[in-house]
Amino acid sequence: MKSNKLALIALLVWLATVAVFAWFFIRGNTVAGNDGRTAVVLQAGERDLILSEMRGMLAATQGILDGVNNGDMQHISQAARAAGMAVTVDASPALMAKLPLGLKRLGMSVHRDMDDIATAAEKGRPPAEILKMTSGVLTKCVACHATWQLRLANQGSQ
Repeated sequence: MKSNKLALIALLVWLATVAVFAWFFIRGNTVAGNDGRTAVVLQAGERDLILSEMRGMLAATQGILDGVNNGDMQHISQAARAAGMAVTVDASPALMAKLPLGLKRLGMSVHRDMDDIATAAEKGRPPAEILKMTSGVLTKCVACHATWQLRLANQGSQ
């Protein structure tokens, strides 16, 4: 009887731990933003890493557009691939835990989309199709920036 109570307590503690982990995995380390967006609270290095990745996405997008403008499919492929899923390999689990699920999903979908653009260029798809795909990526960028802001943990808002 005593071991059954101990097992029940252990199970309840385990379930509570899983529930808390699931809550933070979905919600991330967020607070209400001062402008209607959700603020993701990060350490300075984490914020810098995400901003650097965003600049990489912007540079890749410019490279895609430059490649389309010059009819250079290899340039398009290289630019898009540089922002594809390979970039996510070294993602810090601690940082990923701080990001809300919606932001994680959107970010990963953009990386997949960049790989899709690279593949389309490698297959010689028409420039109009590549532009349409790039427009879809930019729509996701706008949605992300309209929904979330990055806030430093030791400051009010950023």
